[in-house]
This record gives sequence, C-alpha cells and structure tokens, in this order.
Amino acid sequence: MIATATGLFRPLLQLGLIPQILIGIMAGALLATFAPGIASDVALLGQLFIAALQAVAPILVFVLVAAAIAAHRQGQPTHIRSVLVLYIVGTLAAALIAVAASFAFPTELTLDAPRADGNPPGDIFQILRHLLLNAVANPVSALMEANFIAILAWAVGLGLMLRQASETTRTALNDLSNAISRIVALVIRLAPLGIFGLVAGTLAESGINALLNYAQLLSIIVGCMVFVALVSNPLLVYIATRQNPYPLVFACLRGSAITAFFTRSSAANIPVNLELCRKLKLDPDTYSISIPLGATINMCGAAITITIITLATTHTLGINVDFPTALLLCVVSALAACGVSGVAGGSLMLIPMAANLFGIPTEVAMQAVAIGFVISVVQDSTETALNSSTDVLFTAAACRAREAKS
Repeated sequence: MIATATGLFRPLLQLGLIPQILIGIMAGALLATFAPGIASDVALLGQLFIAALQAVAPILVFVLVAAAIAAHRQGQPTHIRSVLVLYIVGTLAAALIAVAASFAFPTELTLDAPRADGNPPGDIFQILRHLLLNAVANPVSALMEANFIAILAWAVGLGLMLRQASETTRTALNDLSNAISRIVALVIRLAPLGIFGLVAGTLAESGINALLNYAQLLSIIVGCMVFVALVSNPLLVYIATRQNPYPLVFACLRGSAITAFFTRSSAANIPVNLELCRKLKLDPDTYSISIPLGATINMCGAAITITIITLATTHTLGINVDFPTALLLCVVSALAACGVSGVAGGSLMLIPMAANLFGIPTEVAMQAVAIGFVISVVQDSTETALNSSTDVLFTAAACRAREAKS
C-alpha cells in the first residue's frame, strides 16, 4: 500500500520546490472554499511549519555567523558595507514612493474602529534605545526569544575570539553549522505542506469580506510594494551591478517572497533565504551575516505601511502636509522600520509615533492601527514578502558587483 501511494505521488515529488508550493497554494484555496471546516483543521500543518522554522532559525544564525567569522581570513572581502548601503537607500526610496502614492491617491479612513491593543513607542530614540539594549541581552534568552540583534552580536564576538582557536575547534564549529543547515533543508522541503495548511486556515478564518471595506487603502499599500519590488529595487541593483537585474529579481521573488508571504515572519524566513543564497552561489562570509541582519533592519515594506496609513490619517482629519514635512516622515518611517522587529505589533504599532509628527492624538492614531490589523492578512504578508526577498536581492547585488570589479 505504501508503494502504491509512493507511485501515485511520485510525479508530484519529482517537481521542483516552487511548483510544489504553488500546488499547495491552489489546494489550500480550494479546500477553504469547499470545505472550510476541514481547512481549519489542516491549518495545524501551517502552524507546525512556522514553528519549525522559528525554532531552527536562532541557532542556525548563531552557529552560521560564528563559524563564518571564525573561518574568515584577513583580506577576504565580505561586501557587508555595500549591502548596508543598499538596505538604507532601499528603505528610504520605499518611503519616498509611499509618500508620492499617498499624494497622488489621497485616501480617507473611517475612524470609528475600536482602539487597538498595545503600547506604541514614544519616539525614534525609544526604538533605538530598545535596539541597543537588545544587542547586549543574555545570549541564552536571546536564543530562546529569537532576539536576532543579540544573537548577531554574540555570534560575531564568539567568531572573532575563535579566529585564534585551533584548526580542530574551527572545523568542529563548521561541521556543526553544516549539520544544522541540513536540518533546515529538511524543514524547507516540507514547505508545500506547511503553506497548504497556512492558506487553507487563513482563508477559512478570514476570507476576503473583511478586506473589501478598505480596498483603496490596501491597493495603494500593495501597489507601492509591487512597484518597489519590480521597479525601485531592480533600479538599485542595476546601479550596483550594471547588469540586467530582472533574472536575479525574479529568482529572489520565487525563492523567498512566496514562503515569506505565507509565513508572515522575516525571522522564520531566514533559513529559506540562507538556502537561496547558497543556491545562488553567493559568498557565505557575506550572506551568513547580511541575511539575519536584513531580517532586522531592511524594512522597506514596513516603511511603506507606516507612511501610507499615517498620511491617510492626516488626509482624513484634513491636516495639510507640505513636502518638507513629508520628507521628514520618510526619514522617520525608514528609521522606525529598522527597529520594527523590536516593537510588539510590528510596523502597525509604529504608526502613532509617525502620526505624532502632525499632532495627531494617540487615541485617534490607534484607530488607524486597528484598521491596519483588519487588512493585515494581505498587508503584513505582502510586507514580509518584500522585506525578506529584498534581503537576498541586495546581498546578491553586492556580491556580484564585487565579482564584476575583480
């Protein structure tokens, strides 16, 4: 019987991972449409998949970064500075695009939504202070809580100290890194089943009716993210590499954005991105650091969300926003987005801080946050897909720009 089942599914198993994921998406949507009760039950597959990714990501990042730095030799290029520049410029460009779209398509909100739960940060300095404190957190608690700022800090420190260790020690650390990477590869192979459960559960629970009341706001947010993914980011990659960026762009969207869209977690997608970097044959010294770092500070999608919902709130209240103030909002949104992983509630909880620039009371701004939670099924998924795929894209661009010069 097992042999019969294996033979039945052999053509499916022989497909690549991306076609299997697409089949999982379609199957999940069909199940949610025709059998929502069963769809709610199979959502457990999606929850297990996300839990597995989130469990393996912290130890993977810690060991991989430490092993890469310990094995690094003086004079080897890492390209980290180039990646950081692309992260910063890309996030600022995304915020500027969001401002332009908000002025071109002004949107009004119905601000009678219930107040959202959570305490928004008071200002950008509070976010930066939170990030600095996170960086010196206890390493054990950092691994348990997936605090990637602290994980990176401790991994870098350990790697630097182990540069002077014996060859046997560094080889053992590298072997441990390879073993964990193989575990991650096994988890990623389960992505089609996990995404099948996520799609079925999400559609069975939320459907699309809740999104129709805010279709214009959602379309502007998603439209900006698509524009950044297909126009703005490729332009930056072309400037960096002087090559046609779209083969690389589409490879990153296929390999990273699809899983990130359904996991809705940049941290959970770190193992997927590291595996994609390996397939793209990028420099491990670069991507072992830039990918977990990007999951924390490269937040172009979050900058778009913060900017558009804030400006929609100002338009609803009749507050006139001039261009210099809008530019200031771009900077605040970009900086706040970099700290979004350290704030409970993600990018939506940073909206009251941005709204404070225009004198909007927190009580009113939190109503806009509540609207954000209504559309978050699509907004947060698209935001995470853009953020995560851009991590790989900019890492690859920096590596290939260096290769072209050498």
